[in-house]
Amino acid sequence: MTLMHRLGCIAIGLALSLGAGAAAGDVVAVVSARNPVTTLSKNQVVDIFLGKASRFPDGSPAVPVDQAEGAAARDEFYAKFAGKSPAQLKAHWSKIIFTGRGQPPREVSNDAAVKKFIIEHPNSIGYIEKNLVDGSVKVLSVQ
Repeated sequence: MTLMHRLGCIAIGLALSLGAGAAAGDVVAVVSARNPVTTLSKNQVVDIFLGKASRFPDGSPAVPVDQAEGAAARDEFYAKFAGKSPAQLKAHWSKIIFTGRGQPPREVSNDAAVKKFIIEHPNSIGYIEKNLVDGSVKVLSVQ
């Protein structure tokens, strides 16, 4: 392999990795289009997903739905909203489960499964890639 060919391969690899990094930060919290909730604070979203709250501010039940452990959207969501790594999240739920204070949110496989769950359960809240938002779900304004 010539030096120019190697440099070309390195340049392509860097360009691809930079393109993937540009997509980061695109995970958004969503609810059903039929859900009256439109705005939550960042703390309210985090409290629902960490089992510290079970209701939306209007008093209706809030049912969180998580993506599968190891999913990029899940890791991004918890880093962005809760400032927690996958290991910290696992430790949090181990403690909650051990002390009998709760169970983690239901897990589904991917963004499409989150949307399907939210459509079927209007009081649920989840997170998906922003580019997958359509008329069936709405992005929460998180302040």
